[in-house]
Amino acid sequence: MKVAIVMGSKSDEGVGNKAVKILEEFGVDYEIIFASAHRTPEKIKEIASSDADVFIAIAGLAAALPGSIAAHTVKPVIGVPVSGKINLDAILSIVQMPPGIPVAAVGLDRGDNAALLAIEILAMKDEELRKKLEDYRNKMREKYV
Repeated sequence: MKVAIVMGSKSDEGVGNKAVKILEEFGVDYEIIFASAHRTPEKIKEIASSDADVFIAIAGLAAALPGSIAAHTVKPVIGVPVSGKINLDAILSIVQMPPGIPVAAVGLDRGDNAALLAIEILAMKDEELRKKLEDYRNKMREKYV
């Protein structure tokens, strides 16, 4: 099982690193790809047809990347809006998808939550990963309660 972390530009790398940290903690394979929905649309098609099980698409501004990937696959796509001068643009671009082409959305700059959501999806068919998630949640409870 593999997660593809797709970032619209190098400036999104800080948010992507949050996802990487979580995926590595859980021992989940991932690939990092830089591609632009507007500048490299053919590359987006290739990415969407790859062997990834889940896509995490990280983008700011118009944030068309998650929707562009979702348009070319029936696999889960998790959109992560990146903060900028006008945060609402990126958020709305991800959450306001047209009927039939859904994209899951996490909060602004929440690469970590995107990774956890990807792991939850993968854990539906992986008992060991599900157990790791339960342990992770228990540690969180102990730390914050």
